[in-house]
Amino acid sequence: MKKTKQNKPVKSSLTKRSIQKFMKNRLAIVGLIGLFLLLTACICAPLLTSYDPGFIDLTQKSLPMSAEHPLGTDRLGRDLLARVLYGGRWSLLIGIAASLGTNLLAAILGCVSGYYGGKVDRTLVTVQEFMSLFPTTLIFILLAGITGRSINIVLAIWILTGWGGTMRIVRSRILSLKQEPFVESCRANGISSFSIMFHHMVPNTMGPIILNVTMNVGGYVLSEAGLTYLGIGLPADIPTWGNILNGAKRMDILLNEPLLWMVPGAAILLLTLSINFFGDGLRDALDSTTK
Repeated sequence: MKKTKQNKPVKSSLTKRSIQKFMKNRLAIVGLIGLFLLLTACICAPLLTSYDPGFIDLTQKSLPMSAEHPLGTDRLGRDLLARVLYGGRWSLLIGIAASLGTNLLAAILGCVSGYYGGKVDRTLVTVQEFMSLFPTTLIFILLAGITGRSINIVLAIWILTGWGGTMRIVRSRILSLKQEPFVESCRANGISSFSIMFHHMVPNTMGPIILNVTMNVGGYVLSEAGLTYLGIGLPADIPTWGNILNGAKRMDILLNEPLLWMVPGAAILLLTLSINFFGDGLRDALDSTTK
């Protein structure tokens, strides 16, 4: 009981100090506000526009900005504001799903590798090094030609090839934690290895995992946009920001209808910068060695 009473103020003090450190970081606050505005706009899309992002009306094509169409329409008469807002939903959903899946797999493999060591550790590290040899873009090109463009294929490739960095971070933390007295105490009390790893050790590595989950979302959104622009990403019927950019890559559109590429491009830029600013502030706040 005494230990619990003594630990609570310490944990509370560390949490309070981390929050204060984050709040003093102006760029982190700017990033947080940018993320909040983007997420709110995409979630509240039905309240901000009444148009279906996929509705085609050739009588309304290539209209300029107006009260009815605040950002105008594209060459198929689709409302650009609706496409950007609903496209943001898809882009964010894909980015979050890929980031969560990648870091979950990395946390499991890193924990197993660091805890068991020996042959298990060497095998997993070798697999990670082997996977890092294959360029992700080349894998997308090969599978796009074999299986076609699919959201499941895109997510699977990202998750199966992107776990290496986080896995190494988690592994190093587990190797350090394995020497702590509380781990030996758990073993002496007959607690299973599974419980030791995932109930006692993984919670102590959540800082870098949370940071990587946050930072990776922007990277996956940017990657999706690049792959889709090259024609090897998601199917054209999914209105992501990348697909909107892909539909505006013709030279006549680039020159005569700049809003069709500037608006989704600005949304991707805002998301990426906001996540980077927020992530940097979060990293500093979670790093107990930062003064």
